[in-house]
Amino acid sequence: MSTHWDVGYIIKKREQNTPDKTAVIFEDEPFSYKQLNQGANRCAHYLQQLGIKKGDRIGVLMLNCMEFLECYFAAAKLGVIFVPLNWRLTGPELEYQINDSQCRLLLFHDCFFYSIDPVRSNLKVENDKFVYCQSGNPDAPARPDWAVDFHAGADDKPVSEPVPDSPIAMDDDLAIVYTSGVTGNPKGAVLSHGQTYFKCFQTSLYVQDNQDISANEVMVAQMPLFHSGGLFIVATPVIFSGITLVMRRGFNPDEFAQDIERYKATAVFALTTMWRFILDTGKLDQIDVSSVRSVMGGGERTPPSLFEELAKRGLYMQQGFGQTECSAMTLVPKEDIQRKMGSIGKPGFFAHVWIGDNNGKELPPGEIGHILAKGPTVMSRYWNLPDMTEKAIVNGILNTGDLGYMDEEGYLYIVDRAKDMYRSGGENVYPAEVEKILAGHPKVLNVSIIGVPDEKWGETGAAFIVPAMGQELAEEEVLEYLQGKAARFKHPSKIFFVEELPLTATMKVKKMELKEEYAKFQQE
Repeated sequence: MSTHWDVGYIIKKREQNTPDKTAVIFEDEPFSYKQLNQGANRCAHYLQQLGIKKGDRIGVLMLNCMEFLECYFAAAKLGVIFVPLNWRLTGPELEYQINDSQCRLLLFHDCFFYSIDPVRSNLKVENDKFVYCQSGNPDAPARPDWAVDFHAGADDKPVSEPVPDSPIAMDDDLAIVYTSGVTGNPKGAVLSHGQTYFKCFQTSLYVQDNQDISANEVMVAQMPLFHSGGLFIVATPVIFSGITLVMRRGFNPDEFAQDIERYKATAVFALTTMWRFILDTGKLDQIDVSSVRSVMGGGERTPPSLFEELAKRGLYMQQGFGQTECSAMTLVPKEDIQRKMGSIGKPGFFAHVWIGDNNGKELPPGEIGHILAKGPTVMSRYWNLPDMTEKAIVNGILNTGDLGYMDEEGYLYIVDRAKDMYRSGGENVYPAEVEKILAGHPKVLNVSIIGVPDEKWGETGAAFIVPAMGQELAEEEVLEYLQGKAARFKHPSKIFFVEELPLTATMKVKKMELKEEYAKFQQE
């Protein structure tokens, strides 16, 4: 019997080795590795019955759930290309990604009916391949007559391992993951089976460097599975490592904190903005976190005060860096969290990361330049965008689009997105630097700064600030807080207080939308 070294092999092997071990606790219900693999096999046989073959694309528009994981591993076993879709998108935005990837099938939760129905006639999905699944949302509409029930089609299928219609190679396409679209139209990053294995290796090494792996490892993480971080940095490596993943449909800060104690989590993953919400609930002061041995996450604009607040509660967060095009690039070693505060860590075992000039030549320590990466975790290409691929990857080297510098010990510090930098009076200004300072203000919940035209200086900063709950903040307080912390030319000259910022699924600010908002303010 031939063996296919696809990503689906991971759960096949897990069922063979630890069939009764809990793979996922979803909404407080445990699912073993045997159940996960058998569910994926049923799904694979169902996809084959529908005529889906190797190389075909299938779109999945779902909240976190077991069916999402089953469909992902089923697609991997068949060599089908998996296209996770962001459920926060509008109908036209979904239409773009579904048609761009030419999905033959769409699996969606019933609660997203109102996003799909208005654009359904424009989709390239085949008429008999709209497949819905119940979300558990009581307000979801009844089954549309143009969709078929996933469980009605999959539940009676055999649990035997499926046989793909042609062999699957490690460099075959596994998934198309669309970027957040922070600075424009999203691009589909193509990820292969081999790249995903190396991400599993690299992430597992990060965890093993932190603690002794035991049979009782439990990770609490509520990243959305449709995102690269949720699927390829959390779910796949956790399952690869035989760890138990505590997963819910969506993120609730109150529930997240309680899950740490309820399931005696040994590892916790959350982004900076998520930690803000969690701390704001006060639940961390009411629960036992003594089981936690590693905390991973971070993200943009993580002020020292956040690390300090978590450390007071015995949680020492290791900040990392990655993106859809090259996940899990760096992580700060646990022992260096305080010593290297502000760093996003050292490159992982399978990632060569350095700072380069405009020609890719490595710059000396301390000099700001482009963050470049090379190695087996770099994406294959952008889907149907050869020109964009050639700009992003030159001679196998990925330009991440971020600016940063390295210190003498090889620790990486991110400065800003290259596209976010602006020039004020001839000086380069990196908004993330000032955002990070303002994020430490006790009255600031969130902040984002964009460069805007200015008659005197060419460009200047416009700050959009979300005050903390119950707090009032004046422009004078903001500028006074920056005194002595950032040069005057870096201070924003325009300040807007807003109720919320437009965020992506991974809590990154959509700066294009802020620029549109600023333009509206100017017209008023």
